[in-house]
Amino acid sequence: MHPVVRSYDERPLLLFWEMTRACPLACAHCRAHAQHEPMPGELDHEESSRLLSDVVGFGQPSPILVMTGGDPMARPDLFELLAQAQKQGTHVALAPAVSPSLSGPALPRLRNLGINAVSISLDGAIAETHEGIRRVPDHFRRTLETLHELVTAGFTVQVNTTVMRRNVEELADIAALLSKLGVHVWEVFFLVHVGRGTDVDEVSPAECEDVAHFLYDAASYGFIVRTVEGPFFRRVMKWRGEAEASIDARATFGLGDLYGRLSGRLRERLGAPKTHPRATSAGTRDGNGILFVAHDGAVTPAGFLPLELGNVRRENIVDIYRNHPTLQTIRRAEYEGRCGICEYREVCGGSRSRAFAAFGNPLAEDPACAYVPKGATVAERPRSLATVG
Repeated sequence: MHPVVRSYDERPLLLFWEMTRACPLACAHCRAHAQHEPMPGELDHEESSRLLSDVVGFGQPSPILVMTGGDPMARPDLFELLAQAQKQGTHVALAPAVSPSLSGPALPRLRNLGINAVSISLDGAIAETHEGIRRVPDHFRRTLETLHELVTAGFTVQVNTTVMRRNVEELADIAALLSKLGVHVWEVFFLVHVGRGTDVDEVSPAECEDVAHFLYDAASYGFIVRTVEGPFFRRVMKWRGEAEASIDARATFGLGDLYGRLSGRLRERLGAPKTHPRATSAGTRDGNGILFVAHDGAVTPAGFLPLELGNVRRENIVDIYRNHPTLQTIRRAEYEGRCGICEYREVCGGSRSRAFAAFGNPLAEDPACAYVPKGATVAERPRSLATVG
């Protein structure tokens, strides 16, 4: 099993649209600084409809349009926009918040409008951790109930988990919860210091490596594993896919105590691996197969990379994606530092968002990656995340 490297010069695989920043939650790591009411300048219905029409210009296969926020369920015209997307043949996935809006009669209505995939966030294995991050009482119980309801209703259900200091030791227990609930996809976000996330403690590069190997192990328990802002996971996938299944991963790859604890806990909770690892990757990265439209129409390479490339109010999104020089450079993998000399730059490419957050340069190296490329000098070895920025 190897990550797939494709060309995304003509169209992104995933187009994220932050429909609104209105949200009932106030999560500690929120990229969007979400709030209870919509922010001024949000795309109105006419502008939103025009954006949907412009997406058709990417041609086929259509990008998957991920409607996110804030909470897209807070948009009063959501169902009308979903109907337009369905009519024009644009595939849509939904990333809502857990709220009363996402229950009961809303679910069959979403299914009828072509929504097959829904992603929900779960950031802890216990209420104390999850609610400490989400900042809403009783939200852990409601999240588990919503996940069960979505699975039962026949949606492809994805759980998003952001790795940070306060929850990293619970990852194996989260995996056990997902297995029990019948969740289909676990998408693990590696923290980037943007939005409210600037106040949240991230894990070290060595711990990121431990987590990536743990996620490869977790992919053998019935759900697909993917990562966001952790493209080094694709390198790990390649290594592990080429190694004998019976290897001692900790000894073979020089992993740390965190991997030992998580791997041991995973087997304790779920037993021996159930399937061949189902860790998938299309080889995308910020600006290469990924594009983001903010609530006010600003276009950036990704939601965690606040570098404005244009605005859909004034420019066509297809033209921005195909022709912006920064995106073209990213797609050519013309990076600096360790990422620029790395033999895995096409497979991985590093987090462009984390490079920008740390160095103000979307083409810089990814400071969360512990890997030292072949031929790197001492000066090109990774620095601690605590020392950059």
